[in-house]
Amino acid sequence: MRQGAQVSMSQTASPPRVGAARAEGVEERELIERVRGRELAAFERLYRLYQPRLTRFLSNVVQRPHVLEEVVDDTMMVVWDTAENFRGASKLSTWIFSIAYRKALKARVRWPDPVEEDPRDSRKSEEPGPDEQLQQDRLHDALVGAMDSLSADHRAVVDLTYFHSWATARSPRSWIAPSIR
Repeated sequence: MRQGAQVSMSQTASPPRVGAARAEGVEERELIERVRGRELAAFERLYRLYQPRLTRFLSNVVQRPHVLEEVVDDTMMVVWDTAENFRGASKLSTWIFSIAYRKALKARVRWPDPVEEDPRDSRKSEEPGPDEQLQQDRLHDALVGAMDSLSADHRAVVDLTYFHSWATARSPRSWIAPSIR
C-alpha cells in the first residue's frame, strides 16, 4: 500500500472513544436506578439494550430457540424483581449475565437436549391403514355379493380359475417351466 493511502486512512479512522463506554455505563446505572423505582419505560429500555446481547451469549449454552427466548425473559424478570439487590460492586452487565447464566443452566436441566430418534421408530407399517382397510372390506363385500349372484356353474368356473391358479402360482412346482415338468 502507498504511504499516502496509509496516512489518509489513519487520519479518517477515529480511535475508540473511551468516554463512550463510560457514557454507556452511566446510562445503564441510571436505567437500573429508574428500574428500582419501578419505572416501566426504563425497564423496557434496559430490556431492549440487553436482549440481543443475552441472546448471543445464551445461544451457546441453550441450543433450543424457544428455551433461549424463555431464559432471556426469565432473566429480565429477575432483574425487574430484584433490581434493588444490585449494589454496584460489579458492572451491571456482569450482574445481568450471571443471572442469565444461572437461568440457562437450570433450563438445560429442565429441558435436556433432545434424544436422536431411533430409525426403527420411523419405519412405515406393513399393515394397511384405516382407509385402506375400509376400502378392502368394501371391495370384499362387493365381490362376495357378485359371487353370490352367479349361478353354481359360473361360480365353479371363477373358483377354479382364480383359486386354482392362485394356489399353483404360490407352489414351487409352478416356477419350473411346463416343458421340464
